[in-house]
Amino acid sequence: MTSLEAARELLGEFPVVDGHNDLPWALRAQVRYDLDARDIATDQSAHLHTDIPRLRAGGVGAQYWSVYVRTDSPDPVAATLEQIDCVRQLLARHPGDLRPALTAADMEAARGEGSIASLMGAEGGHSIANSLGTLRGLYGLGVRYMTLTHNDNVDWADSATDEPKAGGLTAFGREVVREMNRLGMLVDLSHVAATTMRDALDASSAPVIFSHSSARAVCDHPRNVPDDVLERLPANGGVAMVTFVPKFVLQAAVDWTAAADENMRAHGFHPLDTTAEAMKVHRAFEERRPRPVATVATVADHLDHMREAAGIDHVGIGGDYDGTAFTPEGLADVSGYPNLLAELLDRGWSKADLAKLTWKNAVRVLDAAQDVARGLQATRPPSNATIESLDAPAG
Repeated sequence: MTSLEAARELLGEFPVVDGHNDLPWALRAQVRYDLDARDIATDQSAHLHTDIPRLRAGGVGAQYWSVYVRTDSPDPVAATLEQIDCVRQLLARHPGDLRPALTAADMEAARGEGSIASLMGAEGGHSIANSLGTLRGLYGLGVRYMTLTHNDNVDWADSATDEPKAGGLTAFGREVVREMNRLGMLVDLSHVAATTMRDALDASSAPVIFSHSSARAVCDHPRNVPDDVLERLPANGGVAMVTFVPKFVLQAAVDWTAAADENMRAHGFHPLDTTAEAMKVHRAFEERRPRPVATVATVADHLDHMREAAGIDHVGIGGDYDGTAFTPEGLADVSGYPNLLAELLDRGWSKADLAKLTWKNAVRVLDAAQDVARGLQATRPPSNATIESLDAPAG
């Protein structure tokens, strides 16, 4: 049996839980949620990284759908609700393939019936508009993690890619973490500054996740996780889910991406814009200056390091498909996960190791967070704190 055949066999029993997929944003940006125009029951490879046939081919058994909205959205709460509605529409259209999931038990039930467990994660604390009531509302609608920031700071937390303002988490930011613990919503530390990571680990009584981040020691980008933070995951119980985005995993791609982003801005596009017009600008830049190409081996290098720093019980996968313009060779879309597992098998990862990487760790961390929540809900009422009350300037 080849390594690729062995990888596919393993995924039949322990499929991938992917921590982050931006399909809802791609559907918003490309066709304003016209799900007939992007019917994911059929091959959408001309437009998207994701569709049901390729999820099946990739051995995906659970997907956290990101309900991301841009930080400059004029009404981020309303836009987030529209993203949630998009996911709900997808689930209603494809009940034979996508199964709604809110708990670890739901994930296991989906695995048992051969469905793809579908969960939601909000990407960026701007989606709650400094309101713990809104946070609870998102949880009530099915959101099971929130990334504390996206690319820009929020009033109560520093982002990895913005100028430091809070020095990590403010008092209100710590209250957000505590309320997420009480709800059973996973605290996601992708995108946040290292200071925010450390503050959140100090504040959280439940395991955290990194839904789509890689190792800073392997690629020195602020979106990646420093070793001292990875080394804290065993005590916390959390999981760091490797991402495939070339500009976060390949050092040579970091400089290229900075130039490409500046080119996008010069043409009037946001660097994260993946519309057809924006992609024309990307492609023209790439023709002039070929981009460095990441590979399956590049991603595997990160996982080797993350396993060494955090331990096999604290690694996972979060590809960031449909949220990136470029993907590594061999991981072009959601059908590529078997290629990564085959590479890891060739590097000596055991089947037991891979079962933890793909399925067991991600299911355990959600179950653990929800167990913590049950205990907290018995002793702590919902918090009605405000940012004004906790972060008001002294005097």
